[in-house]
Amino acid sequence: VQADVGIWEDCVRLFAQIQEHFGDLDILVNNAGISWIGLLQDMDVSQWNTLIASNLSSVFHCCKLAVPGMVKKQSGRIVNISSVWGVCGASCEAAYSATKGAVIALTKSLAKELAPSGVRVNCIAPGVIQTQMLSNLSSQDLQALSEQTPLGRLGTPEEVADAMVFLASEAARFITGQVLSLDGGFLL
Repeated sequence: VQADVGIWEDCVRLFAQIQEHFGDLDILVNNAGISWIGLLQDMDVSQWNTLIASNLSSVFHCCKLAVPGMVKKQSGRIVNISSVWGVCGASCEAAYSATKGAVIALTKSLAKELAPSGVRVNCIAPGVIQTQMLSNLSSQDLQALSEQTPLGRLGTPEEVADAMVFLASEAARFITGQVLSLDGGFLL
């Protein structure tokens, strides 16, 4: 189903179709996100609002719509995707860092709120991962990021997916409210 999860009405439509075809969700992965690089004072209000909608409001929208069914079943897993910049902040990415830090705070709070209902909420904070978000970086920039990572390389989307699968699995049944740093030991 095509939807902009930063828009409430799109999420309502999306979850109505999910409910119609599958019933209540067992697992929710909040993975929408965009970046904005530049000085905060150069960012206009519409860019800020777009970033907030995509990176933070989307998590709120989807959780708000998924949680009632999970609570009803007394079971569910939510995995939110943040960023290493949500943990420590990044120069020239203050707005992005703020949204990803808020995702971490929402994860920890929601985990405490939902744990008595059997719903686990965790977060992954990826470091530099080989995705389209890096397309604006030069090969020299990518090489420098690889060198700043103790494992000597960038992460892959498959490694993030493996972590998501683990946190959503029964192997992680006693893990909630945690932030898994998936960053190759990135030097902060």
